[in-house]
Amino acid sequence: MTDEKQDVPGDDISSSLQDMLKKANIQFMFGNPQAAGGAPPPDKKPDDKSDETLRRIREFHLKPKEVRDYLDRFVIKQKEAKKVLSVALCDHYNHVRRCIEDPTLREQDYAKQNVIIMGPTGVGKTYLVRCLARLIGVPFARADATKFSETGYVGYDVEDIVRDLVKMADGNTELARYGIIYIDEIDKIAARSSGTSGTRDVSGRGVQINLLKLMEETEANLQSQTDLMGQVQAIMDMQQGNTRPRTINTRHMLFIVSGAFDGLTDIIRRRIDRTAIGFRHEADRERPELDYLMKARAEDFIQFGFEPEFIGRLPIRVACEGLDEHDLEDILVKSEESILGQYIEDFKGYGIDFKMLPDAIRHIASEASKEKTGARGLMTVLERSLREFKFELPSTCVNHLEVNADTIADTPHALSKIRKENEVAHRALLRDEVTAFKKRFQEEHGFELQFTDEAIDILVNLSLDTDKTIRAICEQKFRDFHHGLKLVASRTGDTVFEINKQTVEDPDKELSTWVVTHFRHPDADKREGQNRE
Repeated sequence: MTDEKQDVPGDDISSSLQDMLKKANIQFMFGNPQAAGGAPPPDKKPDDKSDETLRRIREFHLKPKEVRDYLDRFVIKQKEAKKVLSVALCDHYNHVRRCIEDPTLREQDYAKQNVIIMGPTGVGKTYLVRCLARLIGVPFARADATKFSETGYVGYDVEDIVRDLVKMADGNTELARYGIIYIDEIDKIAARSSGTSGTRDVSGRGVQINLLKLMEETEANLQSQTDLMGQVQAIMDMQQGNTRPRTINTRHMLFIVSGAFDGLTDIIRRRIDRTAIGFRHEADRERPELDYLMKARAEDFIQFGFEPEFIGRLPIRVACEGLDEHDLEDILVKSEESILGQYIEDFKGYGIDFKMLPDAIRHIASEASKEKTGARGLMTVLERSLREFKFELPSTCVNHLEVNADTIADTPHALSKIRKENEVAHRALLRDEVTAFKKRFQEEHGFELQFTDEAIDILVNLSLDTDKTIRAICEQKFRDFHHGLKLVASRTGDTVFEINKQTVEDPDKELSTWVVTHFRHPDADKREGQNRE
């Protein structure tokens, strides 16, 4: 019998895999993906947060009007969309609650109320769904349909969105199976015919087929076929006998998709016109797009480019309204988590109390409506209108900013007026910045710079004239000053130096004069001789 250690096939595989990953500059810790910065294992023990979420699902008893009232706090308008989503959400999670209470119900047939939301950009489609997920606390995963490809080798595999949902549940598959998946830009995967404007590649049909399996019910792989490290970990798990879930069932996941559906209105209009008897009233021809979208049928979506089976998995359909100027104004002043609140916090971060008056809010809303991008236009206009104030005011002594319509309409004049009103205080602030530079210089190099009043005035005026900070000016002028001061100090022992007008105007010349003057200083020669002794 021999004491030599026998080769273990698993060890050879591990070594080979580690060598391969090292050559690829990939750090991977076998058996412990978290040590390499990877995602937690799917069968991770539920934490307190997961337990609380599962408890809320088990105790779900919300009513549609309660959900609607919650959405009203955050989303302006969209009355019909809120109603549809509230009913779909309550029906779905009531069913989920019953399945948790009685596991035998899980195997019974259940037609999920997956939802398709139509409407222009910036009307709150994504925000509605995010608020719903937050209300219940379930995991929420979002993706753009434009990322998907049929194979997943180029682009995004449709099952990646399920894996993202598991990640949002911190690896807890029991929690993830009750989550919400939201796919935006769904209209971009319509496989339109060559006779229709905006022709799409036929791969869109393949993506639809893969998605419809998820939306109905399937066992989605938790391991992507293109994830190298995940494949390696799966091999190691198999060798070590670990039994982690390899798939997750999508039966109880709620799918909500949305898109602008440009061109769908024309399809619906042509269908309605064909079925109309006699002459149509002029008002009917000028009917808003929303009215047509609300009449969308499966045949319209099929003509648009969707597979019948795909659109059949989305039985609940609703259209969102466009936002006008008054709606945008309401978003600014009435919606919780308004973008205006974000700007108030931004200014507060600089120590500035920011207030926007009603006429300014109306002006912002009016300009945003011209952007034709819905609520997203508010961000565009706010940033354009307040950018100069954000840039200029934090470097001044201004601690209060009240904005009206005239302020936004003529920003340069408003800033000039603010500077004039705060000129004295601003000059005092700049003088304090000179003191701050002096302190930093002493802490870093051990020399005290004593600036004369005349030198400080020159620096302050230079800052105002060049629109540069005192710090930038001083660091540029005195960037190599400490080297010369060390040389002077080595000869004289001085650590305090006066900075006067001449020094500020030409620091290099003045420093050279100091070095030449003190290099043969009698006291320095005497001190040098004593040091030699």
